[in-house]
Amino acid sequence: MHALKHFTLALALATSCALASAAPATNPLSVHVLDLQSGQPTAGIRVTLEQRSGEQWRALAAGVTDAQGRIGALYPPGEQMAAGDYRIVFETGEHFRHEGKATFFPRIPVEFTTDGKSPHYHIPLLLSPFGYSTYRGN
Repeated sequence: MHALKHFTLALALATSCALASAAPATNPLSVHVLDLQSGQPTAGIRVTLEQRSGEQWRALAAGVTDAQGRIGALYPPGEQMAAGDYRIVFETGEHFRHEGKATFFPRIPVEFTTDGKSPHYHIPLLLSPFGYSTYRGN
């Protein structure tokens, strides 16, 4: 009976380890948009991810920021981010039109280069009608 108990525990541990290793990896790219004037997240911003291919940009994925101003998984699912040049385009004009505000930046392209070695890149956008700031987050 004692040996059966140890065998059952070992089997449960091995199964949980196998399931954990088979779990999908975290998406390598996330974004977050915050309104600098209100300090609140900015929901409903359309965002497109593109990758440079020669002299052209190729669309990889798109999404819309959620109620917290986030897109937690912007890179194509199940893929690792390869080294290269990328561009995220935040369609901010639609948001400001909806808010009844004028803006100088109706579209904000953010270009960046990855070495393909980091498992995750996070790009926040701090937004106001007449300015913005961004940085590489974690």
